[in-house]
Amino acid sequence: MKPCAHRSIFIAACLAVSALLPPGKSHAAGYPARTVTLIVPFAAGGGIDVVARIFAGKLQEKLHQPIIVENRVGGGGIVGTAAVAHAAPDGYTLLVIEASSVLAKSLHKDVAFHVDTDFAPVAMVATTYLGLFANTSLPVSNFAEFVAYSKAHPGKLSVGTPGVGTPHHLAAMMLNHGAGLDIANVAYRGTPPSVTDLISGQIPLVWAVPLNVMPFVAQGKAKLLAVSAPQRLAAFPNVPAVAESLPGFDVTLWLGIAAPARTPPEVVARLAQTIREISELPDVQQRLSTLGYNLDFRSGDKFRAQMLADQKKYGDVIHAAGIQPK
Repeated sequence: MKPCAHRSIFIAACLAVSALLPPGKSHAAGYPARTVTLIVPFAAGGGIDVVARIFAGKLQEKLHQPIIVENRVGGGGIVGTAAVAHAAPDGYTLLVIEASSVLAKSLHKDVAFHVDTDFAPVAMVATTYLGLFANTSLPVSNFAEFVAYSKAHPGKLSVGTPGVGTPHHLAAMMLNHGAGLDIANVAYRGTPPSVTDLISGQIPLVWAVPLNVMPFVAQGKAKLLAVSAPQRLAAFPNVPAVAESLPGFDVTLWLGIAAPARTPPEVVARLAQTIREISELPDVQQRLSTLGYNLDFRSGDKFRAQMLADQKKYGDVIHAAGIQPK
């Protein structure tokens, strides 16, 4: 037999063997082979961005490839989230996905993604809550006085949020509906600019993760009126939960990592295991605690269940409030 015939038979045999290998094995074995982009759909400097950068740094150490954090802002998180939904499903474009993603369809007519079909949830990593903060010029000293003042001045107050469709916006709507208030939502491109306007007196109220505002409270430049947790938080025992006045009020912010749907399961599994390992690191736990986040690791299926449960829960709240998608 001629040498070229031997070579042809060898190549054909290799191709046949490779076809019999379990699909996806090669994806996991060689992943990642280049830079991974982690998209944060909110402005730099906010709590979500800070947590994202903590995990990106640790992922880079463990995966031995650059992890680039890209802030793709717009539409209350919709722009960056949609970008990942339509990215190549190869594990090289990931999303910091958070609770606003499950509100989008209930609040907007045109949303270029479906949470239940366009993503492969990798892992949930943390939860936190919101605080309702006021400028010191607002003549109230506690939540009860704030409600009374708001009712006495309907349509006169406004509250800053990081955009329409964010959990912060949902908290504002739920408070208006539950307490019978008329406070206008002012949508910003992220939390930091809203906090800047709060401190300068351009806006009287903001809903924000405490991390972003508590330093100003300590300086006497803002005051914390209430939290969005179902009960008082240990960090702020003298600050009431809105739920004490409005039973059932609960806006819990979770965040995690997701990939585009159809990303190879082996790649998703490797990322999830790596994120689990990062979540168990004492320095990560300490840093997130300092930021006001509670570590709450949940792998893909459990994370998906949380997302879909909140999509229904918040969708029902929005519908009950008579709010129509715009």
